[in-house]
Amino acid sequence: MVIGVARRKGLHFYQKEKKINSSLLKDIFEMMIGTFVVIFLAVALTYFVGMRTSVIGDSMEPALSNGQEILINRFLYKLSSPKRGDVVVFLPNGNQNTHYYVKRIIALPGETIQILNGKVYVNGELLEEDERFDKIIDSGIAGNEITLAGNEYFVLGDNRNSSEDSRSGNIGPIAKNNIIGKAWFHLKDAEGEIGFIE
Repeated sequence: MVIGVARRKGLHFYQKEKKINSSLLKDIFEMMIGTFVVIFLAVALTYFVGMRTSVIGDSMEPALSNGQEILINRFLYKLSSPKRGDVVVFLPNGNQNTHYYVKRIIALPGETIQILNGKVYVNGELLEEDERFDKIIDSGIAGNEITLAGNEYFVLGDNRNSSEDSRSGNIGPIAKNNIIGKAWFHLKDAEGEIGFIE
């Protein structure tokens, strides 16, 4: 009798097993499924709609820097046309043996463009632009007025005096079917930030 009391009063290292709450288990399962769905959609969108490439050179600084990776929306221009100010990725003259070029659209199909005294004129009017763009030193082929065809776009790099773009005779205006898509998202920049391309 005394022994039984001693056993009951002694230290016990046995702990009761905690039962897993079914609602907690359900929440964890839903979170795992949600994460899987998000990852699957991101991969699918990048594969079927988007594409990833790197910027080559400093022609788009300060918006994009050399070596910076960007995501391209290849689907957007199947539904709509490129707009002035869009940053596009293209192959000059459809040349499959060159790297992708990344430039900003300045003039649209049917418009006229000319660069005079370092400034851009579209349809004879001065194009209002952001102050971040330098005065253009070399007008290239745009020193004379150019009329774009119904499927052509005129593009320039943001770093105007360090860019091979539509001013160059070997590139010229860009045909819509040579545009791969819109550069819409950049991965880490110099400050380590990611975000949409403006």
